[in-house]
Amino acid sequence: MAHPVDVHVGKRIRHRRWLVGVTQQQLAEKVGIKFQQIQKYETGANRVSASRLWDIAESLDVDVSFFFSGIDSVEEETENSSQSRIPSDILNDKEALDLVRSYYSIPEEQRRRLFDLVRVLSDVA
Repeated sequence: MAHPVDVHVGKRIRHRRWLVGVTQQQLAEKVGIKFQQIQKYETGANRVSASRLWDIAESLDVDVSFFFSGIDSVEEETENSSQSRIPSDILNDKEALDLVRSYYSIPEEQRRRLFDLVRVLSDVA
């Protein structure tokens, strides 16, 4: 079983990689490893060494501390995960990030109408 800190760091790696639009393959090449290793880091299956985390942070243009942001809420998140349908850190959810990217690619007038529709639908649900 993966340690909750390793899982958290892996999620933060994936989160940052998505935000900057880098694939696992591209990150792996920058760091000098195989993409399968990036996959294992992102799931928490493998622990990231300090030097490798340093290389990943440099490749993704963030401080190493970025990967530990929100670490205090790891236990709380684990306890509350079954109680809520909304992730505690919405930006760690790939579907949510894809939705936000797609939303902002829609022309502004259509985006406003879509926003209004979603608000109406969410009030009904």
